[in-house]
Amino acid sequence: MSGTGSIMEAGVPSARSRALAVLRVRSRALAVGLLPAALAVVLVAARTTGRLAGDPWPTVTLVVCAVAALVLLVGGAFAAVVLRASPAVTPTVPLSEAAAPDLYRLVRDLADRMDVPPPSAIALTPDCDSWLEDRTHAAHRRDAVRRSAGGSGSTGQPGPESAPGAAPVLVIGSPFLWWMRVAELRAVLAPVVAGTGPSAHPDIADARGFVRGLDAAVDVGSRRGLGWIAPPARLLLRLCRTDAAEMERGVAAAASERAQGVDYGLRIVAQEQVGLAYAGWDRLLTRVALPAWRMGRWPAHLDAGVVSALTELSRRDRLAEGFTSRLGERPACDLLEQPGLIDEATSLLAARLFHGGPAEAGPDWSPVDWSAYPEEVVDRKWRTEAARLHAALDALAVPVGRPPGPSGSMAPAAPTTPAAPAAPAASSGSAGSVALPGSAGHTTLAAADSPPPTADGFAGPTLERVLGYLTDRGGEGAAGEALAGRISGELAREERAAGPAAGAGKARGADAVPLFPLQPPRSGRDLLADHVTAMVCCAAVDSAGATPGLDWLDGPVLLVGGDRRSDLAPRVLCLVEEGNPEPLRDWLSALGVRPEKPVRLV
Repeated sequence: MSGTGSIMEAGVPSARSRALAVLRVRSRALAVGLLPAALAVVLVAARTTGRLAGDPWPTVTLVVCAVAALVLLVGGAFAAVVLRASPAVTPTVPLSEAAAPDLYRLVRDLADRMDVPPPSAIALTPDCDSWLEDRTHAAHRRDAVRRSAGGSGSTGQPGPESAPGAAPVLVIGSPFLWWMRVAELRAVLAPVVAGTGPSAHPDIADARGFVRGLDAAVDVGSRRGLGWIAPPARLLLRLCRTDAAEMERGVAAAASERAQGVDYGLRIVAQEQVGLAYAGWDRLLTRVALPAWRMGRWPAHLDAGVVSALTELSRRDRLAEGFTSRLGERPACDLLEQPGLIDEATSLLAARLFHGGPAEAGPDWSPVDWSAYPEEVVDRKWRTEAARLHAALDALAVPVGRPPGPSGSMAPAAPTTPAAPAAPAASSGSAGSVALPGSAGHTTLAAADSPPPTADGFAGPTLERVLGYLTDRGGEGAAGEALAGRISGELAREERAAGPAAGAGKARGADAVPLFPLQPPRSGRDLLADHVTAMVCCAAVDSAGATPGLDWLDGPVLLVGGDRRSDLAPRVLCLVEEGNPEPLRDWLSALGVRPEKPVRLV
C-alpha cells in the first residue's frame, strides 16, 4: 500500500490483526453495554404483542427497562469520557518550519525515500530519544487554540499537527542535534520517520486512539467524584494490553524493515553515538545542572554543554577515542536557524521536567551562562552548604570558638546550655542573613552576632570548629551521626518550606512536574560529607588562593593553581566516617589552608 508502509513482517504477527483484536475488545464492551437495552426491547415487544401476559412479566419488564436505562446512562457517560479525555502529551519545544527549514527538508526527503507520509510537525525534547506522537485528538486542538490565542499577535489557529487525520509529530531529542553530525542524525531518524506509514492505517490509528482514550480515562478517574470511571477503564486496558503491545512491536518491526535501505551502514555507527550521548547527557544533568537548579539557577545552554561533556568523555575514555574526529563535520544543529534560542528553550524545559522548576524565568529562577557557572553556582553552593553546616553546629550548641589543644586540634566541646540555632555571620562578626536556597526557592536564616574573639581562641565560621567537633579518637562517629541528622532535618524543612515548584499547580499525569526527578535519596553521612567538603573548599578559596571550577562530567571542582584537586574526597570520608582528621589536616597543611581563619559565608 503506497504511502502507508508495509505492516506484515516475517515471523511477527500482523500489526493490523493485533489492531483488530484491540478493536474487538471495544466492540465487546459496547455489546455488554447494549445487552440490557436489547433485552428490554425484546420484553417490551413481547408485552405489546401479548406473548408475555400476566404476572410477573410487567414487573420484570419494568425492572429490566430501568436497569437498561441506568446501564445506557453510565455507559454513555463512560464512552463520552473515553472519547473526550485528553491523552497525555509529552512536554516539548515546538519547532516551526521557519525556525528549521533545513531540518524539515531533511525529514521530508527521508519520508519520500521510504514512501511514507512526512510528519506533520517537528518538536524537540530534552532527552536522548526520538519518537512519533499523535496530537490529533480534539482536546489537543482545543489546547492549541487556547495557547495560540494567548500569544501576542497570534491568530488563535491550531497548527497542522492537530488537524483531524494529520500525520504524527516527530519528536527529536535535542542532545542529538548538537552532538550528532547531519548524516548521523538522518540515519538515526530514518526508522522513526518510517513509522508514519503504519500509523496512517485506519485500523491501527483507531486502535491506538482507543488505548490512549482508556489511559486518559484512568487519569480522569483520579478526580474527585469520578472515581467510578477508573475501574472499567483499567479492566479494558488489561484486556487489550497484550494485543496493543504486539501491535506496537509489529509497527516498529515494519518501520525498521522499511528503513533498512536508507543509510543502514551509517546507522550502525550512529547508534554508538546515541549511547555516548545518553551517557554524557545523564552526567551533565546529574552532576552539573542539578546543583544549579537547587540554587535557583538554570544553565541556559545545556545542549551546547553536552558537546563539551562528551568531548571530555572522549578524551578520558579510551573506548571513546576517535569520536572527537567527527567534530570537523557539519553538526546537526546547523539545521536550525537560531540554535542558541532553541537551546535556551530546551534547557528551561529540562529544568522543569527533571527538577520541577517554573515554566518561565523570573527573579528567583534566572539563567546562568557556563562562563559564570563557577562563580555564581559553585562558589555559592559551597558557601550555602558551609552556612548550613555551621547552623547545624549552632543547633548542637557547639561553641563558635575554642582554644586549640596542645596538638593544635580542637577537642569536641561538651554540650552546654542549648543555644538558639543561628547561622554565623561573615568574618567581620556583624549580624546579617544567610540565604539558603532550596530546590525551588530560598530560605533565610537570621544570623546572630558572633562573640568577640579572645586572646587565645578564634571566632566566626571556621574549619577548625568542624574538624574539632568531628574528631573522634574512639572511631564511633557519634558526633558525626548527630550532625548528619541535623543537616538532613534542615534540608527536609527547607524542601517543605519551598513547596512545589512555581507553576506546577495541581497538575495530573504528564502535566505534573517533575516527570523524571534526578534527586536520589541521600544518606545523612553523604550529606555531611558534602557539607564538610564545601567547608574545606571555602577555606581553600579564602586562605589559599584556590578557585571554584567546573568539570563537565563531575560538576563543581576545586582548582589549585589552575589544576583540579581530586584527592580531597577520601580525606573527608576518613574524617566523617572514622573521626580521624589527620589525613585532612595534612592535605590542608600542604595546600597552605589555615583552618582557624574564618571563612566568608553566603
